[in-house]
Amino acid sequence: MPVMPGAEPYRHEAGQVGVLLCHGFTGTPQSLRPWGEHLAAHGLSVSLPRLPGHGTTWQEMSRTRWEDWYAELEKAFEDLRGQCAEVFVAGLSLGGCMALRLAEVHGAGVKGVIVVNPSIANDVPLLRLAPVLKWFVSSVPGVANDIKKPGAVELAYTRTPVKAAATLPWLWSKVQADLDTLVCPVLVFHSPEDHVVKPTSVAILRERVAGVTVEELPDSYHVATLDNDADRIFAGSLDFIRTHASVPLQRD
Repeated sequence: MPVMPGAEPYRHEAGQVGVLLCHGFTGTPQSLRPWGEHLAAHGLSVSLPRLPGHGTTWQEMSRTRWEDWYAELEKAFEDLRGQCAEVFVAGLSLGGCMALRLAEVHGAGVKGVIVVNPSIANDVPLLRLAPVLKWFVSSVPGVANDIKKPGAVELAYTRTPVKAAATLPWLWSKVQADLDTLVCPVLVFHSPEDHVVKPTSVAILRERVAGVTVEELPDSYHVATLDNDADRIFAGSLDFIRTHASVPLQRD
């Protein structure tokens, strides 16, 4: 299946500190590519995989489920851990949810988590109907391009495959159930004006995760990594990694 131009995965091998980036539901690596390139330019090894069913057609994505996406992320994590002394994980939206899941599963194997407008709760009424709706409707309008910055465009599907969406509640429930097991620091970037993910997810993280840090993004919508506050995310995540890494970045 041909991949959309610009949706290709990104990888940069550098120092002994690695960062695994995960894009969001129906999105592509394009939404995080500038973030990955910024981290790479400052001496980090970076892995940004393309999740199965993403970056091709929504019909192909309809044949995948959250376990397929997580398995790809797990593989990329193991590859990066084999190369680096320490690994941080980060993600946008549902990618943030899966980054948290990696940290829950791997414990001290994850040095820190950085999430941007994470989605860990079923707070969209239509998604509550997805397990039934999937038998009658194959897709619904997409959620891409919630960006405030003029001219910025997210490379993502214009349709959301209902069968794929119907698998999300199982992932959310697993992540929420194990939040208390997190042992690494967590940095959350949150857009108060987000038209895709409601504040519920960040509220849960504030309540359940000890020592979580939340930084507000006042001038961005959901896809903040391509929005007006992108530089704030890039700089803040780099400072977070420098603070919590026990080995120096390649250019430090």
